[in-house]
Amino acid sequence: MKTFIYCILMILSLLITTIVLLEVSATTDVALGGINKEAPVKTYQEITIHACPQKVYQVMSDIDHWEEWNHDIENPKLNGPFKVCGSFDLKKEGLSVHSIFHKIIPNRKIGWSGKTCGTFAVHNWSFIQHGNYTTVKVEESVEGWKAYVMRDSCQKGLEQSLQVWLKNLKKEAESRC
Repeated sequence: MKTFIYCILMILSLLITTIVLLEVSATTDVALGGINKEAPVKTYQEITIHACPQKVYQVMSDIDHWEEWNHDIENPKLNGPFKVCGSFDLKKEGLSVHSIFHKIIPNRKIGWSGKTCGTFAVHNWSFIQHGNYTTVKVEESVEGWKAYVMRDSCQKGLEQSLQVWLKNLKKEAESRC
């Protein structure tokens, strides 16, 4: 019986150590703002919005009001000024997420990285003007133990989430024109 308990404790110790190491290693260097091309979960999405980039950027940079048009998000709160190294918090699917901006180019780009239980994500949004409309491109990578263990469901969830986010962004930005 002692041997059995010892084996169980060893297995639990190894499991906890593995999770801690994966959590610590999920800190992609985002100094340049790129997504992790080697992450287990990543996607690229885009949409055309019939509004100028300034209008789209205005909607995206108004973080405190995201939940009014993106119902997947709860309690978004910008912590201080909207600037590089600034941060915001929100809840998504019941999880608290803390994010830090790594890129802000007014009317052109917004990028941030965020960490929650078991995952670390990098988000990069671009707003490209084409006459009277804007192409919005978003890239995202997700890593961490949860992304490795639940790769398929995380990939599917990420793609669906960004498609909903883009459709809602389109609807909101176009309604403001």
